[in-house]
Amino acid sequence: MGLLRNILTGLCLAPPAAACDLALALAVDVSGSVDTEEYRIQMDGLAAGLRDPVVSEALVRGQAQLMLVQWTGSSRQRVTIPWTRIDSFVALDQFASQVAEDPRVWRNFSTAIGEALEVTIGNFDAVSDCKRHLIDLSGDGISNEGVEPSELHAVFRDRGITVNAIAIEESEPDLTAYFFENVIVGEGAFVVSAARFSDYPERIRKKLLREVTQQTADLK
Repeated sequence: MGLLRNILTGLCLAPPAAACDLALALAVDVSGSVDTEEYRIQMDGLAAGLRDPVVSEALVRGQAQLMLVQWTGSSRQRVTIPWTRIDSFVALDQFASQVAEDPRVWRNFSTAIGEALEVTIGNFDAVSDCKRHLIDLSGDGISNEGVEPSELHAVFRDRGITVNAIAIEESEPDLTAYFFENVIVGEGAFVVSAARFSDYPERIRKKLLREVTQQTADLK
């Protein structure tokens, strides 16, 4: 009886599990216009951005859930790293290492942004307990295959999912305007521009900082 009482007392005194503040899906463009070096720049830059001291602290404090999606043409969208709870700096570092080491799935296909978003939407059911739901999409071209991304805006609004984007304008100088008009959706949604792939690491770091700053403020 004494043992049972001690177990029950321990359960009562145990702190509740921290709530998830942010579910963040990272959707990376691997279409044919992205060469091997540019793919490497994206993945290494994303891993470095996640390890930024302010970004990493906010993600750990918010018990964030992170997921990585590689996307390209129609029917070629894949979750390559499933939802991972960032409940420690070790977990954050391991996730960042997985991103940096994630092998490329496709190389020579079109750009189906709408389908990338559709596939990603379906995965948010698994993290419905998180306070904020966000897709962080990177791309270097307009959608040229499959459903138009703007046709999904109503679905995103109904689901309470925000889409932000980083436009890599190396071959599409008006891509930021296209993303602004057709891709991003949700309260406070925004586009960050990178003139070249070489600018991506610093731009994605600043983008992640902007996305988690409000989270950090809310947790103080």
